[in-house]
Formats: sequence, structure tokens, C-alpha cells
Amino acid sequence: MKKLIILFSVALLSGGAAFSQIHKMEHRDSSVVSRTYNLNPVVITGSGHHQRLKSTATPVHVLSAQEIREQGITTFDAALTRMMPQVSMAPNSMGTFLRLNGLGNKYILILINGQKLSGDISSNVDLNRINMSRVKRIEVLDGAASSLYGSDAIAGVINIITDQPTDAVCSISNDTHVSGHGVLTENVNIDIFKNGFGSYTSFSHDRADSYQNNSLEYKKGSDTGTQQTIAPFFTGYRSNIIGQKFTYTPLQQLALNAGIDYSYKITDRPETQSDITGGTDYEMRYKGLRWNLGGIYKFTKRNSLQANFTVDRFHYGKEYDVETKTNAIGDYVQSKKQRSMEGELRAILGLSKNSTTIFGSDWRKDYLTASSGNIDEHVYTMAVFAQHEQTLFKDFTATVGLRLTHHQTFNQHLTPKVAMMYAPGNFRFRATYSAGFRAPGLDELYYHYFSVNRGKPQIIFGNQDLSPEKSHYFSLNAEYRTQQVAFSITGYLNRISDMVVRQNIDVDNASMTMLRKEFPEMTDAQAAKLERYSLYTNSDKGDVKGFQVNISSNIVQGFNLSANYVYTYARTKSGDEWNVLERSIRHTATIAANYHHSWGRYGLNINLNGRLQSKTYYPDYEDAPGYGVWNLHTTHSFDVAKWAFIEPSIGIDNLFDKADRRIDSSNRKYALYSPGRMLVAGLKVKFKH
Repeated sequence: MKKLIILFSVALLSGGAAFSQIHKMEHRDSSVVSRTYNLNPVVITGSGHHQRLKSTATPVHVLSAQEIREQGITTFDAALTRMMPQVSMAPNSMGTFLRLNGLGNKYILILINGQKLSGDISSNVDLNRINMSRVKRIEVLDGAASSLYGSDAIAGVINIITDQPTDAVCSISNDTHVSGHGVLTENVNIDIFKNGFGSYTSFSHDRADSYQNNSLEYKKGSDTGTQQTIAPFFTGYRSNIIGQKFTYTPLQQLALNAGIDYSYKITDRPETQSDITGGTDYEMRYKGLRWNLGGIYKFTKRNSLQANFTVDRFHYGKEYDVETKTNAIGDYVQSKKQRSMEGELRAILGLSKNSTTIFGSDWRKDYLTASSGNIDEHVYTMAVFAQHEQTLFKDFTATVGLRLTHHQTFNQHLTPKVAMMYAPGNFRFRATYSAGFRAPGLDELYYHYFSVNRGKPQIIFGNQDLSPEKSHYFSLNAEYRTQQVAFSITGYLNRISDMVVRQNIDVDNASMTMLRKEFPEMTDAQAAKLERYSLYTNSDKGDVKGFQVNISSNIVQGFNLSANYVYTYARTKSGDEWNVLERSIRHTATIAANYHHSWGRYGLNINLNGRLQSKTYYPDYEDAPGYGVWNLHTTHSFDVAKWAFIEPSIGIDNLFDKADRRIDSSNRKYALYSPGRMLVAGLKVKFKH
């Protein structure tokens, strides 16, 4: 701790010495280091077209690239959890388990520039496919949004808007961050823009070592009740993303774009050892390839036609680094391969002075091949949708939307939306109703899955008799917004029917006979350990209700304070019994204080942020305790010249060394995955012409 304090003090003192010298220089206004928080940014996710945040009838939460950079954030999950309390995440070797307002991965639609990010690992999202160096802002829309976005948007939508700068003919930047436990992120961008043509090349490398918070685990029959283990609490990994995007504007009215992204990730876990438990024979390897074509033609300022086509491929499997009876070192065994193709055509029309109308159509086809689940299936959906936004009279705006979806397996579904906003002066009062729809995934329909994890067999059956999940979302919002302060409070209710869950069924003699017949590869020893198997089924209903309070203020010039609080009560009902939804959190808050000032060519930014949350519920396990984590980060920006910019940064993550160091057991779950206090340092360098 003393070393951390000394290093941090040196950084602040050196920064202070720098700006004391620079202050004596002639003052020059710098667009790079001068900045202010925009409390009324442009958003697109709530309404499907660009408009100011205060003008949208559907509330949207926005996190800008500026806020992300100033907090020293380098990963997508940290960006959301530090600033948006309605979001929680649990990392593991199978991706990241993401929750939004109490509901998990499969109910959350993740978009990149409005196009769905496909690919999951056992229903966990692979967030390492997102290149944070290209993020312009992240928009989060709470609640059902199927009228605009179709299936999966029941809990909400997370839309990642990327940036294609046009302020220089050529620019090259490198942004590097390091911290404890081998954490390293490095992003290199090369941007060229001239005569309407843009080329944007990026490379992103992200890595972290595995670590333990406790080297013990419980063991039945042991004299001490515990034993040593090398099983990691957090699974290390190495990840790379290579991206290329082209834009071309041959006419003032026409803009075209094309892009491709390749992602690679492999875990880094301890290998199997004969004298201690917790090692593994293989690493999980993931690859993704995503490309898209798109364009927009503007007939007039308020009338345009947009088209996009996206292909997304993602697959993962096991790469062996220990020789086994069936596999040699270096062997790769594919577990799952997913592919999606999606095309969308959308017209955004200003048919009258006080209205915006959207007409669109969407086609999508999903493929799934899973060797471990014995699946080779595909399904398509087609949809048409329309939305009309009208200012009916002074200060009153109404939005009505409707989507008709035809699903290859589940036929037609209508998902309407109605939103109203009354906006006298600086106040906004909003009411929203929206319907949600989610078709069961191909794995939930067709899985025939058998695997063995650390000697324990697992069996999952799909169910082709499943019904689609449907939801009804209601919200009321009140907001006060000026250039200096923004305050809002939102209450909501999200009711879901026919939720698809995995039902655990105890194994008896009759079912064991059936299981041995279905999976002849199961050995006698494995069968002896099998206590239950799982079947996907529809439960009765889900019920999520709560409220959010958000406040942000530019209190004085150079100082901004924001605070967000979320209360969530999430339940599911199966039969006559209500249960708290697994992994739900009742109370969560995030707080951030930011100070910034510039002296000539030097800019100083100090950011303090914290996340506080109550316990995480696990109905069949021990609840994970609540926590409060605070982070302090400083950046020092130097405009070396018109063509060069340097920004060193230093900070401390988890100031008060909070960590969950409980002994691992089969009945223990976690919410906080931090290893404790860590020093974080970074350097960004940018050259432009």
C-alpha cells in the first residue's frame, strides 16, 4: 500500500509541477484538453432516429467515450458496471453473464451501430469482441423494445455507437494501459480521411492473468474440511481484435460504409496436476468474424433511406494443452459454431413539420452447429415495422409503433409500443408501454447435450414444444434538465409470460435407462455421479419492478457530479410458488465526481467513482454479499503541437481493497470478482495531420 501511495503522489506532484510551469506560458485555447459534460447529447436507440436526449419520448441512458476515458476504463463490462447500476456482470471462462434490470443475457439485445452482435457461450456473451477504442458512446434503453428491434429485446437494448473521425487527413494513435495480475490493454488506430473517403484501421490486444482470492476449497471427508486448489477465481485470457472500416461519400446526399472485424480469444488457466486439484486439460478458444455493408441516402435533411447487411460468425471449442487418453497437446475440438445473416431496410421520413415516421423491414437467418449438443439447425425471421412520432400540440409528443414478426417456427407475433411525453419548460413527463417478444433459441429447442466437467456429468435436453416468451413493459418518468443539472426518476414494471428455464429433474431407475440409451458414451463411473438432468421448459411468469433515480450536475465550471440509484425486485413463478430471480440485486448505486481544468496546452482530469450494491440472490445457493468499490483515476493531457497529443494517466482501482475471499464450495456464488487494490497506469499518444 505504501508503494502505491508513493507512486500515486509522485504522479500528482509531477503533474502539478508541469502545469505550474505551463501556467506561466501564454494561454492558448486547446480543443483537445478543454472539455465539458454534455447533459443533452444526441441519441438514436430510443426512437430509431437521431435526436437530443431531452427530446426523446423514451428515456435512454448514455455513457460517452469521454467519460470512459477519464475513468481509466478499458473493457466494456467495466464501462457499464461503473456508471450504470441497472447492469451487473459475472465473468467466467465461458464469457460474461450479463444482467440488465434483473434479467439475464438472453433477454438483452446488444447492438453495434444498430446491428445485433451474435454469438454466445452457454448463454454467456463474449464481450471481448467489442473494440473499446472505437466506442463513441454507449446507449442503454431499459425495457421491452421489440417494436423497433425484434426478438430478444425484453430486458432492454445496449447499443454501441462507434466513431469514424473526420477532423484530420491522417491520424495515428496508440493507447496502452497496464495494472496488476498481468492486465494489459493496447489499442492502435490508423485513420485516413480525404475527399469523402475514410479508412479506419484498428488493432486491439487485451490480456489478463488468472488469479485466486483464496487457494482453499471445501472437501467432504477431509480432516480440516478443506484442501488446496489451483482453480482460478478469475480466468485469465488473451484476446485480439483486428478491424477495418471504409466510408465513402460520393455525393452530399449519399454515404456508404463497409467493415470487417476479426476477433480471437483463448483462456489461460492452470494445467492439470496430479498432486493438486483445480487444473484443466484444455483452454477455451473463441473466434469471431463479422462484416457488414451499409449506406444512407438523404433525399432532404429530414427524409432518408438506410440499408444494412451484416454477417456474423462465431465459434468456440477446446484446445488441449495436456495430453489425455483421447487428445494430444494442440488438438482442437469444436463445441459450437454460430452464424447469422441480417438485412434491414429503413426509411426515416419527416412527412410533416412536427412528425417523424419510420417504415422498415428486416430479414434474419440464424445457424447453429454444436457437436457437444448434437445440433445442426437453422431458422429465419422476417419482419415489417412502422413508427410514427407526432407533436400533437404544444409541449406534447406521442409515439406509436408496431412490428409484425414472422418466425419460421413460431409464426406471427405483433409487438406494439406507445410512448407519450409532456415537456413544459425544463420538465419532462413520460409514459411508455411496450411489448416484448423472444423466440426460444436453437439450443433451447434442439439441445441433446452431454459433457463432463471435472468428473461430473451434465445432461441438457432441448424442447421443441416450447412457446415464445412475451412481455409487457410499463414505465413512468419525470425529468428536470438544464445546461447545469439533470434529474430524473423512473418507475417501471416488466411482466413476462412463458419464461424459458432449465428444469432440473432427479434421476431414477427409469430415467437412467433412458439416459444411458440416449448417451451411450457415458461410462458407469459417470452415471454413478449423475444425480439430475435438465430439460428446457416454459415456466409460468416473471415479474420485475423497480425504480431508478439519476442526477448529474455541472456544479461549478470544471466540476461535475453524478449519482445513480436503482431498486430492482425480480421474481419468477413456477406453479404456485414465487422465487426471487437468480443473480438479481435489490439495491445498486453508482457515484462519480470529476474535476477538470486546463492551463494552456496542459489539461488535468481527476475522477473518483464508486459502485455500491446489496447482496446478490441465489435461490439454490448461498447469497453473495454486497460490496462497495471505489476507483480513483487521473489523466494529464498535453497538446505538444498541433499535430501531436500525449496523455499519460495513473490511478488506483479498488481504493479500499474490497475482495470476496471466501473459501470456494459447490454451494457458494460470487458477485465481486476484484482481486483487491491495484495500481493502473496508461499512456495515450496521438499524431495527426
